[in-house]
Amino acid sequence: MSHDDSYGGGSGGGYGDVGGTGQTRTRLPEPPADPYAPARRGSRSSRGLVTVVGVVVLLIAAIAFANQDNAEDPKDPASTSAATPGAAPTRPTGTKPVDGKNGEVPKGFAQNEQGAQSAASNYAVALGSEGMFNTARRHSIVDAVADSSTKDKLKAAFDADYSPGLLSRIGLSAEGTAPAGSTFVSRTVPAGTKLRTYSAGTAVVDVWCVGMFGLTGEKSTRPVTSSWFTISLTMKWNGSDWKVVETSQKDGPTPVTGDNPVSNSDEIGAAVTEFGGFTYAR
Repeated sequence: MSHDDSYGGGSGGGYGDVGGTGQTRTRLPEPPADPYAPARRGSRSSRGLVTVVGVVVLLIAAIAFANQDNAEDPKDPASTSAATPGAAPTRPTGTKPVDGKNGEVPKGFAQNEQGAQSAASNYAVALGSEGMFNTARRHSIVDAVADSSTKDKLKAAFDADYSPGLLSRIGLSAEGTAPAGSTFVSRTVPAGTKLRTYSAGTAVVDVWCVGMFGLTGEKSTRPVTSSWFTISLTMKWNGSDWKVVETSQKDGPTPVTGDNPVSNSDEIGAAVTEFGGFTYAR
């Protein structure tokens, strides 16, 4: 997909350990230092300590007994470990991501609102990948995501966007490869989705993304930069999956740049090869 340079923009388109040992020590009162102090005073203190210890022991025993009574009864289906636990605040929601693939692209999304958004997210990733800069891979990606009614139209539009002239301007070969000693980076990462319209047969989904684009290497004239943009995908249900009919893109929403120090070219190149992408689900 397109970036700030306007290419590809045609119609085809850690937390540390917390706490210490968890142990607390309590110092009991010292016995009276005065040898002439009344003896009954020390006796009362000892009896009080014994009483407190006894209450604590009884309380622990009562809790253990109650927990034993409430343990899972193998004869009671409602108390088996198969019961679904409650959702935690950070637990993922929604259905399980698809496990099928059509070439490089996930497939088999559900025919519902969530499925449409999941499909759009994964299609945005594919259409914004470095594979789009190689003709054979580009056609394979379009074959995987496009509806049969617009497949040829989308291929022609993307072919025009990713022209030999564009590849030359950004320092790639005619096959979309980087010069020796450099790594070409083009990666799209969805930050969220918005369902604009939906029916059983059609859906329009906006995918808010952050992208990385450029060439690593000390001699690169186009270092890897980041950008924020929104890809809009019009999709159609073809009977078994969601497929793209039309795409468009606009800049933003763009947050304020943080104070993170910029990584050098070698770090970026290593990260791109070492960190793989995801199958996205709404």
